[in-house]
Amino acid sequence: MDLYEGILTTRAIRRYTDEPVTREEIEACLRAAQQAPSGGNTQPWQYVVVTHPERKRRVAGIYRAAYERWERAQLSALPPFRTEEERETFMRGIRASRYLAEHLDTAAALVLFCVPKISIAPRDDDGVVEIGPLYASVYPAVQNFILAARSFGIGTVLTTVWWSRQDDLRRLLGIPDRYEIVALVPMGRPRGSFGIAPRRRAEDITHWEQW
Repeated sequence: MDLYEGILTTRAIRRYTDEPVTREEIEACLRAAQQAPSGGNTQPWQYVVVTHPERKRRVAGIYRAAYERWERAQLSALPPFRTEEERETFMRGIRASRYLAEHLDTAAALVLFCVPKISIAPRDDDGVVEIGPLYASVYPAVQNFILAARSFGIGTVLTTVWWSRQDDLRRLLGIPDRYEIVALVPMGRPRGSFGIAPRRRAEDITHWEQW
């Protein structure tokens, strides 16, 4: 599998088998994450890897509570669907997300990406010179991690639905208050297959030279 094929066939995997993922594989994925670019080469991220069954179970409980709140809010505010096919596509996503929320602890490992609550923007006489949020310097590391996992046949999915219970996760895992969790990535052997996910055509949303 070449790199381009790996990119095209990396999709959200939310169902896992009970096959193990080794510490060596996790560490290899973290090394790939570490090679990601970041603003000013600050490399602001820290990782928390959870593999202990009881700790995974407790993380899963927090995740599930946050997910249930999100799902209720999401389903109560849906616009009308244009077609039944569009509705079914959306509901398929909801079912997959709910499955993950109910089975998060079956993932072989949960990897959390954290960044400090700081700004790396410089200042001049006119004030702060904005360069965008610090998140922009961590999500490339998350994607590197996900692609490296794909190369080992390991499924992952980037999740943020737990965000409303961030403080609970920090307390559970001993993450200092000065750090913010920006991604939680479960990883495990996929129950199902990798493949090209349905997406809008790049040609339909690309503007050349100007909008």
